[in-house]
Amino acid sequence: MPIAMARHILVKTKEQAEELKQRLAKGEDFDKLAKKHSTCNSAKKGGDLGEVKSGQMVKSIDNVIFKKPVNKVQGPIKSKFGYHLVVVYFRD
Repeated sequence: MPIAMARHILVKTKEQAEELKQRLAKGEDFDKLAKKHSTCNSAKKGGDLGEVKSGQMVKSIDNVIFKKPVNKVQGPIKSKFGYHLVVVYFRD
């Protein structure tokens, strides 16, 4: 079963996700933005989700984690929880 390691920022609105994505593109630190803005419990760890197995996350996020390029900010991705920015930093 495929395994990946990813981090994300979860916010309520698409607009907020877009703004944070632009800030990341300008070189702001993912960890700091996650700690300050993410509504997920992973915010304490800079948005780090740790080791994720295929099928463990909601489908929209799972698709990003296992199919999109590594080390590139993906999103905003809508889920029932809100809007995510996702970065995969390892995939096996």
